[in-house]
Amino acid sequence: MPNSAAASAQPQQTGHHKLMRVLMFTLTISMMTGVMFNIALPKISEQFSLSLSQVSWLSSAYILIYAIGSVTYGKLADRYTLKSIVTFGLLVFAAGSLIGLTSQTFAMALAGRCLQAAGAAVIPAISMIIPMRYFAPERRGAALGMTAVGLAFGNALGPVVAALIVSTVHWRWLFAVPLLVLTVLPLYRKYLKEEQPGTAGTFDWLGGMLLAVTIALLLMSVSNGLWLFLGALLALGLFIARISKAKEPFIAPKLFRNTKYTLGLTISFLVNGTCCSLYVLSPLLLADVQKLPSLWIGLMMVPAAAAAAIFGRKGGKLADAKGNPFVAYLAAGLLLSCFILLSTFTGGSPLLIAAFLILGNVGQSFLVIAVSNSVSRTLQPEQAGVGMGMLAMVNFIAQGIAIGLYSKAVDLGSVSLIPGWNPLYHYAVGSIFSNISLVLAALQLVILVVFFFTFGGRRRVSTAAKVASVSGNLKEYLH
Repeated sequence: MPNSAAASAQPQQTGHHKLMRVLMFTLTISMMTGVMFNIALPKISEQFSLSLSQVSWLSSAYILIYAIGSVTYGKLADRYTLKSIVTFGLLVFAAGSLIGLTSQTFAMALAGRCLQAAGAAVIPAISMIIPMRYFAPERRGAALGMTAVGLAFGNALGPVVAALIVSTVHWRWLFAVPLLVLTVLPLYRKYLKEEQPGTAGTFDWLGGMLLAVTIALLLMSVSNGLWLFLGALLALGLFIARISKAKEPFIAPKLFRNTKYTLGLTISFLVNGTCCSLYVLSPLLLADVQKLPSLWIGLMMVPAAAAAAIFGRKGGKLADAKGNPFVAYLAAGLLLSCFILLSTFTGGSPLLIAAFLILGNVGQSFLVIAVSNSVSRTLQPEQAGVGMGMLAMVNFIAQGIAIGLYSKAVDLGSVSLIPGWNPLYHYAVGSIFSNISLVLAALQLVILVVFFFTFGGRRRVSTAAKVASVSGNLKEYLH
């Protein structure tokens, strides 16, 4: 009987791994879609006679809706089947792409971009939920490693593909790339198992809208002033009041009473806020200090993204074999080395910068896997959808805020002479980049300490996790 059960479980495990490969491809397309338009903004600005700040809404609106949508889909995943919400999300993603592809005005292109984001937001949500629902805790690291590979490939290919499209055909063809997700929709419907929908009830649209307003005002306040930040605080207060009193709140308050989960969100916020500097500041550094043209900047960043893709799965397997703390400490060492070296050799050879970025990108992949895996283990099954959706949302908020802060810091450094804080830095230019890297190195130590006291110590699996693992395997055998 055990042998026959194991034999019947084997095809299902194979299906789960095929599902992760499909998810990895979809994540790649999603990430490419997010970053490609940054390359085309000058051409779009010229065509429609608009300022760069106006056309930048093609990127800003995408990030904003993407962040809000990820937690919304996470909430819906607790009520509806993953097969249903993935089908809906990918069809909306494709519809937005078709609108953008046929657009003749900026308003139509922006509408297509917003609809794209509304559909694509299902992808970061399911990238957190599928590993948690389909893989036992002791195998979840490898699954999360595959998601890290998809993200790395998207970041690496996005600028390259965008530059190729913009230089050879019209920028509108950037909207054609996301249509590739339609090729994998049948595979999602094949490999996502049949589930019973969650408990029926009312959906807290008011709570969702208040959360959306909070996020929008918070992200816009970074570049547009204090009043928007105060508005974000007011909206947050109204959101907290709403979920405290609503019969079926958008996010149950008890989720935030889970101390480990809340600290995990904080760690993830810091990780994504600091590590996004690797692909936000590096192009500026290579352009302003090393004076490289755009093509060479892209080439200098490819090895780091490729290394993150190659080692991403290895990081996940390490998390399964040696535990999340081991991977987190290894990642902290790589990131510390990266930021200290960047701070010291900011004005050095571009080849040195490219080598340092390899350490940072691999470290980021490892740390994201360790944190996501650790956070997933703090959640009850009924909290998985909205809990992991919140994690995805926090990641995007952190990146949005950090990008605004980095831009302000670089602008400040370009108009005033700021001394270098690193005593080993001896170049005549680039001190602002050196100082930022030094601060980011210090923040890695903060992240490491918080992670240690939250998830660190000896590798152990809780009784609840063991029971959940055995229960999950039994369900697979009986399915």
